[in-house]
Amino acid sequence: MKTILPIALSNRHIHLSKEDLDKLFGHGYELTKFKDLSQPGQYACEEKVEIVGPKGSIKNVRILGPTRGSTQIEISITDAYTLGIEPVIKNSGDLANTPGAKIIGPKGEIEIKEGVIVAARHIHMHTTDGEEFGVKDKDVVNVKTKGPRGLIFENVLVRVHPEYALEMHVDIEEGNAAGVKNGDIVEIIR
Repeated sequence: MKTILPIALSNRHIHLSKEDLDKLFGHGYELTKFKDLSQPGQYACEEKVEIVGPKGSIKNVRILGPTRGSTQIEISITDAYTLGIEPVIKNSGDLANTPGAKIIGPKGEIEIKEGVIVAARHIHMHTTDGEEFGVKDKDVVNVKTKGPRGLIFENVLVRVHPEYALEMHVDIEEGNAAGVKNGDIVEIIR
């Protein structure tokens, strides 16, 4: 049974709703693709914004496209401290009871009441990968890295969907702690 997969490190970024994109960049604005990401249909944009919290700000936060139903800011725990907000580890899209922040764009600014998360580590899998790995959507697994700083990531959420490409996602701080880089191979522990 297949148990190895590539890993990718995720840096801070923001997903915007169409409504918030209009407020920050002007009505009818369209995002400009910078480069495709590993997940089908997802891309990094040329556009960047500033995120402001009670104690500080982070400039040049890249927008990822396409737009979504809700605005979501994904940061690291260190970023949360820089902003002065309590870090909340959540699955992408689960924005209830999360902190908010101010977002400043070139044409305006907005204040979101919630939507700032430290994204929980997770694995994207196509449905055929899920069958090969013997897992289903929303299963939780442990994943082992190799090398001089090898470790075991516990509580890794599995996300199975016919549009996903096989890849584990961790934030940049977790990746650095494990001594891994984009494309390194990790293993699900049975």
